[in-house]
Amino acid sequence: MIKHYIQKKLENYVRKYFIKHPEVKLVAVTGSVGKTSTKVAIATVLSERYRVRLHEGNFNTFMSVPTAILGIEYPSNIKSIGAWLAVFRAAKERINSPTDVDVIVQELGSDRIGQVLHFGTYLHPEIAVITAISPEHMEFFHTIDNVAREELSVANFSKQAIINKDDIAGEYAKYLTNSNISTYGTSASAEYHYLSENYSFDIGHNGIFIAPELTEPVLATVHVLGEHTLRPAIAAAAVAVKLGMEPSEIASGMAKIHALPGRMNILSGANETILIDDTYNSSPLAAESSLRELYKLSVPQRIAVLGDMNELGDTSDAEHKKLGEMCDPNQLAWVITVGNQAEKFIASAAKARGCQVKSFRDALQAGGFVRSVAEKGAAILFKGSQGGVYLEEAVKVMLHSTSNESQLVRQSPEWLAKKTAFFSRDI
Repeated sequence: MIKHYIQKKLENYVRKYFIKHPEVKLVAVTGSVGKTSTKVAIATVLSERYRVRLHEGNFNTFMSVPTAILGIEYPSNIKSIGAWLAVFRAAKERINSPTDVDVIVQELGSDRIGQVLHFGTYLHPEIAVITAISPEHMEFFHTIDNVAREELSVANFSKQAIINKDDIAGEYAKYLTNSNISTYGTSASAEYHYLSENYSFDIGHNGIFIAPELTEPVLATVHVLGEHTLRPAIAAAAVAVKLGMEPSEIASGMAKIHALPGRMNILSGANETILIDDTYNSSPLAAESSLRELYKLSVPQRIAVLGDMNELGDTSDAEHKKLGEMCDPNQLAWVITVGNQAEKFIASAAKARGCQVKSFRDALQAGGFVRSVAEKGAAILFKGSQGGVYLEEAVKVMLHSTSNESQLVRQSPEWLAKKTAFFSRDI
């Protein structure tokens, strides 16, 4: 009851804030995968002209979205009435003070039907960006149609929406009631798209960004690995065009976009290996895209370390098997799995294809094995979900220098204590 009261109070403060400051634009980001990367990319590009507010963490729930929008620190002790009273005072001050931002970029999360739609009861974004429709939290959504209906609902309570054409099937347009819809992607059929004309591992992509409002393409460099990691940058550029930024500002902002920790982030490994740290989380779409990018690298050896993909419900067995079937013995020296689902379905399917496979109970064991078989100059992909997998600890075993540990995800004292307990179980 108290939690519900606090939530409603926070939402009302957000309503009052936008009424008092109608000049502040809200950009909302949602989707099955890539929300945080897209949110940060948008903020990076928009910062070339505008004062931008975003919370770099995953503050995307009913309770944390209002504080993130208002730029107020979320209480560390959510049971403290005094802490929430302090939040309320800060919210009132934010409403009544001159605005310190031009644009707020906010991620909206959902793991239940109706959660995104609820945000529409008090938010009316200038622009909504939908990054992907793919299996997620399937124990609650059950069908991909339910996922699509949920994620696309943000478009219907926003003034306009930009939708990733590459990762959202056209059949889901039936869930859109807003006619002010644009598309973005790496495909030239998207209204806002980027054509990569030259790619190098060290620099990233050199190419052109094309938008219907611009008379000439924008020459832009994007320092990311892979085609799917270009899409957040394209979304950012599309938002920038819609908010009236100049081509030179857009190009400058796109050049400042880099991979986030645990999201296709390239790290230096022992024995001159290349570590592709994609350990933040895993889902079928993201894992398949990451594996395809590994195959594109010209290196003497490729190794895929694949962990369980959580929260897939009844689709879990089939999705893990499908990923295993993508493992190509002509491309991979080793397929290494971590977790029960990965061993049962990814490993089995990869073996059936002729891959050399090794399965481990946890990331620490897997990391030690990778270190023993990795050849000089190898490229190693680490991809797995958060809970019960923690493949960032396998990356840590392979790092060239411990100074790079700060670039890994979940390295706070609280997370390290939690993982120590996890890896110590049954010892």
